[in-house]
Amino acid sequence: MANADRPAGLSPVAYLNGAKWTGGGRVFHVPSTNTDALAKGDPVVLSGTSDGNGVASVTLATAGTTNLVTGAIIGMGGTVYGSGYYDPANLSLSVIPATKTKDYYVLVEDDPNVIFEIQEVSGGTALTATAVGLNASLVSGTNNGFVSGWELDNGTEATTAALQLKLLGLVQRKDNAFGEHAKWLVIINNHSYRTGVAGA
Repeated sequence: MANADRPAGLSPVAYLNGAKWTGGGRVFHVPSTNTDALAKGDPVVLSGTSDGNGVASVTLATAGTTNLVTGAIIGMGGTVYGSGYYDPANLSLSVIPATKTKDYYVLVEDDPNVIFEIQEVSGGTALTATAVGLNASLVSGTNNGFVSGWELDNGTEATTAALQLKLLGLVQRKDNAFGEHAKWLVIINNHSYRTGVAGA
């Protein structure tokens, strides 16, 4: 059976110590001047500034070797810090628009010890068992109106420490196997909070 084509960016599932993911995250600021459309699962990176309350700002990460990743969006809303994860003007908010008339806040899973699930990109040469332990980069994708379109780039696997993700293995489900659209377990390797580690 072919793997389903359902990209969703980076979806947290567990911790490296074996514990299940608890749903926690940290609040970050997205200024009205930001021009990225942002969805759940999108990778983000610190932008080097903050809002007036000192809440660190993030922007959409850039795919490719040497580019840092701080974490992935797991919630969004709150046009004023502390107002919660909803937008009173848009209670069905699922994507922060590229053109913004106000600031937003996002909840980001930024723990470098979190394991994420991500789909392998369409096309290229599908990864095999020999890729486990190697590093690879992300490839950007457009959200579908609800979740991220970012995927794992199957043309970048190598031992290079500056690659963005470390491949831990396939997601163990009956509907998943090596091949196009395979779902992988990864950690963010080139993380804002730690130095990347060479693949093996």
